[in-house]
Amino acid sequence: MKQRITTAGVICLLLFLLKYPEEALFAARDGMKLWLNTLIPTLLPFLILTGILLHTKGIEKILSPLSSFWKKFLGLTPCGAYVFLLGMLCGYPMGAKLASDLYQENKISKKEASYLLTFSNNPSPVFLTAYVSQICLGGRTEIKEIAGILFLSSLICMLFFRFIIYKNKTFTPISPSKKETSAVSSPGAVIDVSIMNGFETITRLGGYILLFSILGAVIGHFCPSDSEGKYIFLGITELTTGLHQLALSGLSYMKKYLYAMTMTAFGGLCILAQTKSVLKGQISVLPYFAAKCMHAALTALLVLVVTQLV
Repeated sequence: MKQRITTAGVICLLLFLLKYPEEALFAARDGMKLWLNTLIPTLLPFLILTGILLHTKGIEKILSPLSSFWKKFLGLTPCGAYVFLLGMLCGYPMGAKLASDLYQENKISKKEASYLLTFSNNPSPVFLTAYVSQICLGGRTEIKEIAGILFLSSLICMLFFRFIIYKNKTFTPISPSKKETSAVSSPGAVIDVSIMNGFETITRLGGYILLFSILGAVIGHFCPSDSEGKYIFLGITELTTGLHQLALSGLSYMKKYLYAMTMTAFGGLCILAQTKSVLKGQISVLPYFAAKCMHAALTALLVLVVTQLV
């Protein structure tokens, strides 16, 4: 069934490319601009540097002094805290990538990796400031309100999954004797491996952005020109395309704000596909998807509450 749906989707995209080449070219160019001008300079350095830290055991040295803090307040090991911090700083899909890598290296358990997916894979501060606040909302809402709402709803998600789903489980570091890690011998080899892994990941993400940008063009072409459903559907499909079209729409600012925040919290199907692509070792994407649905609903609720109070 999945294969049939995938085949039908690919055929539809091919037909769109043949019948509307100009629109497809424009969408593909926009997707590649996003990848080249935003994703590569902001994410690739972190992918390379975190890969080096992972192979040199630098993570434990940096975060172990605060291990009791991470354990008490987040229920995480120092390595899990590293995923949380980098996921918050670097944005999608860095949190998922690090959780998967650390599980592969036997630094965290599979359950801790799944738990981290529920709150450590979020939009970066740079994306919130530059794209959501300024480009989409025109600077009319302060970044501290935008970030505060998204962080609070993510925190509520974390508390729900920690205390309800995972029964207040506190994760502990895994003994290195259980499994040999794939250590790389020399510093030069570590850097080479980290660079190649970083480029492999960033190239894969670029491919997903390209495909979903063309899919967004298909939706934009066949949906009514100024219907709310069009903007919601675009945002669910590919976040940046949805936010860009939302900014150009004739909707009221209140609706733009509500939809932009909800879209940003959910992340979109493109980021869901990117997240699934970086997960290895039988880590399921379902905890991430469930948490993102909850995050989006809570964000929409908080936006409605805040706008009514202000």
